This record gives sequence, structure tokens and C-alpha cells, in this order.
Amino acid sequence: QVQLVESGGGLVQAGDSLRLSCAASGRTFSGSAMGWFRQAPGKEREFVATISWSGSRTYYVDSVKGRFTISRDNAKNTVYLQMNSLKPEDTAVYYCAARSPRYSSPSYYHYDYDYWGQGTQVTVSS
Repeated sequence: QVQLVESGGGLVQAGDSLRLSCAASGRTFSGSAMGWFRQAPGKEREFVATISWSGSRTYYVDSVKGRFTISRDNAKNTVYLQMNSLKPEDTAVYYCAARSPRYSSPSYYHYDYDYWGQGTQVTVSS
């Protein structure tokens, strides 16, 4: 079993930056692609970014391209989401997710992920 714990959320102003971290514990996520999703109040969970096991492939939702960067440090079992030029519409609970270690390829789809963190709140004021 893999446990995922997100951190780094908070209240910031528009234009500020935050870096979210997702630390995996328990069985390692060796081989797993990882993703970040978010859910705003009253809205469905939305794909944000995904990264392959090697880190060589990354994909983003159009609304964050050029502002957010997903990365990983497999030695530390940690995935990051660097968020720059934050906007009020980025306000949401952000969730880290891991695919089964059998799947090293990234995915846009929440149902492809087997493990989820508890989420961290990001609030961007205008």
C-alpha cells in the first residue's frame, strides 16, 4: 500500500507562487506515473498535470501550461508541482495521485490512478 501526503498549500495573492510536494510512504512508488488533480467548490475533480516514472514525459491541462511545472525526485519518493503566476481560478483542493507501479506512463484520467492523497488547499486572492 502506498500513502501519499501533500503539503505546501496556502493562501496567496494573484501572481504569487507556491510549490506543492507529495511524499510517498509505505511501499515505494517505484515505476509509477504520478499526477496532480484539483477540485474547486461545486466543481468536478480536474486533471492538472502528470509525469512519467522517468520524468521524461509531462503533460498539463491547457489552463496551467507555461505557469505550472510538475517534477519528481524518485530518490526521495516525492513529486512536486511548482505553481507560478497563480490566478484566483486556480483556487482548489489539490490532490496527488499515483498509478500502479505496473504503469509508468502518465495519464490524464483520474480512474487510471490507484492511490490518492488527502489533498491540500490552495487559495488565490485577487
